Amino acid sequence: MSVVVIEFITLDGRVSDPDGRAGTPYGGWAFRHGPEAIAGDKFRLGSVLDEGVMLLGRRTWELFSGIWPGRDDPFAKRMNAAAKLVATQTLTDVSAWKNSRLLDGDLIDAVKNEQRDVIITGSLRIVHTLMGEDLIDEYRLLTFPTVLGSGAQLFPPGSPRDLECRAIEPAGAAVFARYGRPTR
Repeated sequence: MSVVVIEFITLDGRVSDPDGRAGTPYGGWAFRHGPEAIAGDKFRLGSVLDEGVMLLGRRTWELFSGIWPGRDDPFAKRMNAAAKLVATQTLTDVSAWKNSRLLDGDLIDAVKNEQRDVIITGSLRIVHTLMGEDLIDEYRLLTFPTVLGSGAQLFPPGSPRDLECRAIEPAGAAVFARYGRPTR
C-alpha cells in the first residue's frame, strides 16, 4: 500500500483554486493553459486508480461529485468507477457519486489500515495531516507556469523534506513530475 498525493500546483508551490470555482482573484490558473494540460489521466494513475481508493475531503468530494458523474469519456468512467472514501464531519450522504462511502473513524488509522493504494487529490487539509504523520509515499504534481505569490501551499513553511525525482515530462503548458521518498 502506498499513499499518493496528486495536485495541480504553481511554480511557487501554490495549490489554491486551480479551476476558479472558489472565486479567488487568480483562480482558474490551471485551466487558462488549455485542455491538453489537464484532460485525461495526466497524473498517470492507471491501475492505481482502478485498484486503489481515492481519499477526498468534503469540499473536494462535493466539487468532484458535481462534475464527474455527468461525464462519460474514458477517464471519467475510471474516476466514476473508482472506490472513494470521504473524510467529513458534516456530510451524512455521499450517494451522489457512485462508489463513495464515508470514512468511519480516525483519518490516520484509516490510512494506516488501508490495504489498497490511497490517492489524495486536492483535499489540502488531509494532505497536511498525512504529511505531519509522514504517511505520504509519493507526490504526483502538474506544475503550471504561473506564480501566484499568495494562497495555500502544498508544502507549508517549516516542513522540510527531501524527495527523489522519479519522473518528469511535459504535459501541454505544464510539467508532470513524480516525487517520492528517497531510496534508502
